[in-house]
Amino acid sequence: MTESTVFPRGRVTIVAVLNLTPDSFSDGGRFVRGAGGVEGDDVEAAAQAGLRLLAAGADVLDVGGESTRPGAAEVPADVEIARVVPVLEALAKRTQAPLCIDTRKAPVAEAALIAGARLVNDVSGLRFDPALAEVAARAGAGLVLGHLRGEPATMQEGIRFDDVVAEVTAELAESVARARAAGIPEARLAVDPGIGFGKRLRHNLALLARVGEIRAALRLPVLVGPSRKSFLGELTGDPVEARDAATVAACAVAVFAGADALRVHDAGAGARAARVARALAGARERSS
Repeated sequence: MTESTVFPRGRVTIVAVLNLTPDSFSDGGRFVRGAGGVEGDDVEAAAQAGLRLLAAGADVLDVGGESTRPGAAEVPADVEIARVVPVLEALAKRTQAPLCIDTRKAPVAEAALIAGARLVNDVSGLRFDPALAEVAARAGAGLVLGHLRGEPATMQEGIRFDDVVAEVTAELAESVARARAAGIPEARLAVDPGIGFGKRLRHNLALLARVGEIRAALRLPVLVGPSRKSFLGELTGDPVEARDAATVAACAVAVFAGADALRVHDAGAGARAARVARALAGARERSS
C-alpha cells in the first residue's frame, strides 16, 4: 500500500463531523437555521464546536454545507460556499489540524481550499462533478472518494446489488482511476464505501465487516462513516439521538476489520473505540 498523506499508517484517523446545514439527519440546524450562509455569532459558535471536537480526540474536521442524508435536495454552490467558507477561515486561524471540505462540487471545493481546507471528501466519488478532481490536483489536496449510486434525493430507491463488496470495490476503483488521470497521486487518495448511501441493512453490514477486503483490493486507506446512521436504528430500534453506543460498536468492528479512518459525530467516543479495536487487531496479528 502506498504511504498515505491523507490517513497515515500506524493509527486510526478520527474525522469529526461539523455540519453547517439546516437539515442534516443528526445535527442539522445548529448553526444554520435558514437557507442562507453562516454569519456573525454562528461563525464563532461553529468554530468553537470544531475546536471542541479536536480537543476531544479528532484528528481532522470534516466541514459540510450540504446534507447528503437520504431524500436531501441539492444545495446551490453559492449557498454551500456561504455556509462553509467563513467557518473554515475562522478555524484555519486557530488550528493546524487538517480541515476537510465535504462537497460534491468543484466550485465549493475550490473556495474551501482557498479558505484553508487541505482535504476534499466527495461522497459521489467524482460522479457528480468530475471537475472536482482537477481542483484537488491543482491545490495539492487530499481526496476521499466515496461510493454513491445516483443522488441523495433518490439513492434509497431501487437498490440492487448482487455482490455488494465486489461491486462497491469495482466502482471505487473507477473513481480512483479518474482521480489519478487528473494528476492526483495515490498518496493523496483514500476511499469510503459509502455506508448508508444507497444501501440496505445487509449491504451496510457486509461492507463494515469486510472493509479489509476493499482496502486490500484497492491498496488505499479506507474511511468508514457509520455514525448514527439509520441502519443502526434498524438494528437497535434507537432514534438518531440515541445511536452513539451502536456507533461505537460499529466503529470498533470496522477498525478491527481494517478501516484506517472513522467519520464520527462524537470524536472522543470514536477515538476510544479505535484504540480498543487496534489493540485487539494487533493481538490477532501477533498470535497468528
